[in-house]
Amino acid sequence: MGDERNTWCFACGPDNPIGLKLDFAEEGDKYVARFTAGPEHQGYDGIVHGGIVSTLLDEIMARYPYAKGDDTVTARLEIRYRQPTPVGQELTVSGWIVGKRGRIYEMAGTVALADGTVTAEGKATVMAVRK
Repeated sequence: MGDERNTWCFACGPDNPIGLKLDFAEEGDKYVARFTAGPEHQGYDGIVHGGIVSTLLDEIMARYPYAKGDDTVTARLEIRYRQPTPVGQELTVSGWIVGKRGRIYEMAGTVALADGTVTAEGKATVMAVRK
């Protein structure tokens, strides 16, 4: 995206040696990243740690308004884990805008397997910060 800021972000920063290095694309009215967790991302054997799943959802939901030009921070985050998220399978992380009022965005997101099975879903309130 040509954004030279935040290069040490844990979720998306290219300079963070232990980061997730997510790369994003706008697909229709959704913001999407693909990620395959390795054994270093697991909690129980073969299952992605819930904190990593939460990070994926937080990042996709807070970053979409950022990509549209608003510097944003997460004000509230709610995650529903629907089933264990497996290590070693490509995940599609999607986020979209549900509504916007002033500087407040209401966001939603999912983590899904290649067959479309949703393993986790999130809701977030994201606030644009003053520049």
